[in-house]
Amino acid sequence: MKRKLFAIIFAALLSSAYLINGLSPVQGQQPSGGGLPDTVATRAVNIWSDGTRLSGDLFYPKAMKPDDKLPAIVLCHGWGGVKSHLNRAYAPQFAAAGYVVLTFDYRGWGESDSRLVIEGQMPKPDEKGEITVRAQAIRELVDPFDQTEDIRNAINFVEGEPGVDPDRIGLWGTSYGGGHVVYVGAHDPRVKCIVSQVASMDSRLIADSPLYQGGLARAHKEELQRARGEGGLDPVPQGVDKVPNLRGTPYVSRMVNYRPVEFADRLKAPILILDAEKEELLDIKLNGGKVYERVKGKIPARYHIFPGIKHYDIYTSKREEGIRMALEWYDKYLKGDTR
Repeated sequence: MKRKLFAIIFAALLSSAYLINGLSPVQGQQPSGGGLPDTVATRAVNIWSDGTRLSGDLFYPKAMKPDDKLPAIVLCHGWGGVKSHLNRAYAPQFAAAGYVVLTFDYRGWGESDSRLVIEGQMPKPDEKGEITVRAQAIRELVDPFDQTEDIRNAINFVEGEPGVDPDRIGLWGTSYGGGHVVYVGAHDPRVKCIVSQVASMDSRLIADSPLYQGGLARAHKEELQRARGEGGLDPVPQGVDKVPNLRGTPYVSRMVNYRPVEFADRLKAPILILDAEKEELLDIKLNGGKVYERVKGKIPARYHIFPGIKHYDIYTSKREEGIRMALEWYDKYLKGDTR
């Protein structure tokens, strides 16, 4: 039963991201907002995260003045998601409500640069500190610790934007990204408000996944082999443990140690958690519900379960309602609107 439950959860995370990612490809270097409200402007930006360039898009009210200090929201997509979906379906609505909004692609995804693994021996740098190497580009790797570091660097970027109040920065995350915003919010005091929807909050069951036979023992063995360059393994997993028709290589040996729910007690920021009553892919009691139980009564928190909907309905029939609820939460805890 436990293995069957995890198989459903694991497929859910990938399927959710595939739905988001499959809505449309990202092309070119211009923000893919398309059909922006007349009151919203956007521009492409570059963000540096651990030496890797991330591609981002900034959305903001056209009426924003040079001396304004507006609250900001960083949008964090799920497994395999790229910013093009957020640029159409979410960012313009938040910006139209008076927020500076940042979307971005995780390293190795969408328009962002790849992580690089040098092949062979690294040559000695020249007098300028430069080298020429042959390297492997690491693309579409699902590494939650890299991704949460990318989120923190996205916060670094938006914090320094003219017109942004660095004391009013919020996070919004969906599906696998919904767990990321809890993890980052628990570790970064700059996060002042959180919205997390249909989220995975605990990856430890990956150890029982039929996609990764041997669980923790195999994960540990392979990490030792990678460290020693043994076993013919790629230095970073590529193209293994994949689910058919879905994008992304899960870095399973890192995912088994990724449990945002275990850090919920550290949260200081108000949090809104949105779940689906008929969630067919996750046990909401062990994910969003468990986070809520750990924080209620300690910080401002609200847990809303949309009646009668399944996981993907949060992006379709309940998208506008979810946005409305998120904006009400941000208006109260980022803008200080007490209405």
